[in-house]
Amino acid sequence: MSVVPSVCSPYLHTWTQQLLYHPHVHCLVTGGGISDDGHNWHPARKAFLVPVRALAKLLRGKLRAALTRRRPDLVLPESAWSKPWVVHCTAWGDGEQAVLDYLARYVFRVAITNTRIVGLNDEAVTIRHKHRKSNRWRTSRIPGQEFMHRFLQHVLPKGLHKVRYFGLWHHSRREHAARARLLLLLGRPAAKGLAATSEKADPPADPANGTRLCPCCGEGHLVPVRRLSPKQARGP
Repeated sequence: MSVVPSVCSPYLHTWTQQLLYHPHVHCLVTGGGISDDGHNWHPARKAFLVPVRALAKLLRGKLRAALTRRRPDLVLPESAWSKPWVVHCTAWGDGEQAVLDYLARYVFRVAITNTRIVGLNDEAVTIRHKHRKSNRWRTSRIPGQEFMHRFLQHVLPKGLHKVRYFGLWHHSRREHAARARLLLLLGRPAAKGLAATSEKADPPADPANGTRLCPCCGEGHLVPVRRLSPKQARGP
């Protein structure tokens, strides 16, 4: 049984905090995948998704093959393919809020915000940036012409798609994505000690995640889909 790939949204990022040209790609990936028939969710191992060293070599080889196929006229230095590439994987939490918190840091921002510009005159711009090794904030004074040069490098051409969707989150896989959400809800452990109530009463709530439990078994998660009016008694 095959598993649908779970890459969500690769998006382009071209700058460092000092506005230097540093193109790289961020990929938001789910911690698992759904079976091709849509009936089973296969989670990744706890605190582990893929071996990053092997992934770095695979990514380098795939990109080189794609460039050779689509741009045979483009000649890149051999050092680009002999040096080890850097791939970093970090867990960013569960749920849609974790996704939004991560994406908002990159997708909806420009190369520099006004809060990091701490000085400005006719000659130069002083910006605040974080030094990665020391994890401390520092300031850099950049000549005005150089500042504009750095900033304009990161203005995307008109029509360029910054974010793309693949695998489970591609528009052709919407049904599988909906099934995955349902399987994840059903797979969450129900709170113990909650007795099932009658169908007339409100179904008990799961205090762990705020969802309602099934009024019959008291374990499965009740997912509201639509409220039926008397004119639609038979459903949509």
